[in-house]
Amino acid sequence: MSRAAIVQVVTGRTMAEIRAGRDAAGADLIELRLDGVRDVDVDAALAGRRHPVIVTCRAAWEGGAFDGSEEARRRILAQAIERGAEYVDVEWRADRRSLPAARAGQLVLSHHDFEDTPSDLDERVRAMRAERPGIVKVAVTPRSLRDVVRLRDAMRAGETGESRVAIAMGPIGQISRAFPQAFGSRWTYAGTNAPGQLSVAALRDVYRVPQQSSSTTLYAVTGQPLGHSASPAMHNAMLATLGMDAVYVVLETADADDVLSAAAAFGVQGASVTAPLKESIFARVPAVDDLARAIGALNTLKRTADGWEGRNFDVAGMLDPLDRRRFDLRGRRVVVLGAGGAGRMAAWAFASRGAQVEIAARRDDRASAVAAEIGVAASAWPPATGWDLLVNTTPVGTWPHVDESPLDRAAIQGRMVYDLIYNPAETTLLRWAREAGAETIGGLEMLVGQACLQFEWWTGRRADPAVMMTAARAFVADVTRQS
Repeated sequence: MSRAAIVQVVTGRTMAEIRAGRDAAGADLIELRLDGVRDVDVDAALAGRRHPVIVTCRAAWEGGAFDGSEEARRRILAQAIERGAEYVDVEWRADRRSLPAARAGQLVLSHHDFEDTPSDLDERVRAMRAERPGIVKVAVTPRSLRDVVRLRDAMRAGETGESRVAIAMGPIGQISRAFPQAFGSRWTYAGTNAPGQLSVAALRDVYRVPQQSSSTTLYAVTGQPLGHSASPAMHNAMLATLGMDAVYVVLETADADDVLSAAAAFGVQGASVTAPLKESIFARVPAVDDLARAIGALNTLKRTADGWEGRNFDVAGMLDPLDRRRFDLRGRRVVVLGAGGAGRMAAWAFASRGAQVEIAARRDDRASAVAAEIGVAASAWPPATGWDLLVNTTPVGTWPHVDESPLDRAAIQGRMVYDLIYNPAETTLLRWAREAGAETIGGLEMLVGQACLQFEWWTGRRADPAVMMTAARAFVADVTRQS
């Protein structure tokens, strides 16, 4: 199939806003959403356009903003057809009998489900195809990655060369927007008016949609939630720098079986594994390295001829910033905040270097259990001051809760503080530590260190930490601006 186009969705309350948005957009096509406009004028919407347009007047009963009569709405759509809009999007469930005949390829017959992925999806798609529109467009709300695969299969079951657009809305379905080639989609939408939409810049520059093809190699990050993840920005920047025909996408789920089946269906060649899947996927992958086996968790998958192989690069990534600072851990008092998977891994890593490790958590029983398992000490909460290294493995302080800290300001007294959170780049904990005179390390350094190791294992190509760090910092700064 041909390369997928990027559609910029333009909304507004007036025709002046619609025209201004239309003329400022930088995508391949522009969708003009007329359903929220008070003074609809189809001629004004189309006059002087610089790009092909899709005219839409979405009914309120299908997630749109048009609350007038169906007769009035049909008049708007009829005018768009007659005035020569390149595409006109009309709902499959709408009464279309009074609409004029569209020219070949002009009609986009669409169906949206903002609640679920219907069990009879295949039948609905076949019924839409039977009407022979120019393009069949289906948008559903997946409850699992299996639903995303079902959408792909239903849409790709048609005739060769048939034009279609498949959208799985929300965070679970982001692959349908970032990698439209996998769904055979004619285009993908950019904007902010529908769940899960990405920006034109992200689709063009991060995911490189215009360069994707049927031979593009797929990598992914999996876990939940992933809206804050800088991994796509980092890995896609490295792929672009090396000129590789590959893309790195999000597969959001908390279900290990769900992601493993979806990864097989989409042909994922390598995956970054994050919370809460590091332990559950480890239990399902028999071929793992000694480090992953010792920790009981992995953070990276690679597809081989014999199936999945798993490794843990978290430990190396965590220790890398300390090694570059020549911080000798032997005999040092290291306090780890948190007794979850990240805390367990951190305690194991520092203990392996000869540190005197203490695990502190709000749940004393959890801290004691993990400490006993690893062979380190459990500490009271909050931990006593005077540590050489304090490591935060909890999510407290992560964007958007940037004003929170796992410890009170008065309890932050020690030589060095290392926060695994990377968004924001400087957490409240790190800021307080810096102001108290402690040396600080942010989570971006660990993130980049382990990402480079993942990339090199998957591709056999050297990763440049500077490229990944620049991309990660830009991502975090962008998220901060938008918050």
